[in-house]
Amino acid sequence: MNFVLVIVQIVVSIILSALILIQAKGTGLGRTFGQGSYHSKRGVEILVFKSTVFLAFLFVIVSVATQLLP
Repeated sequence: MNFVLVIVQIVVSIILSALILIQAKGTGLGRTFGQGSYHSKRGVEILVFKSTVFLAFLFVIVSVATQLLP
């Protein structure tokens, strides 16, 4: 069981790292590709943001479970 949790933790960490790197610091995806005006998160940008939050939460849960389970 612990081996499976470690594998899940590794996979989640790789995906989480990729999602964090996709997000441009201080700018939205629209400004990254040329739009200069202010806008709220829409479309793919909100999906990436929500996925990042979910995977961060999942990573913490799996990390705690790895330590607590024998």
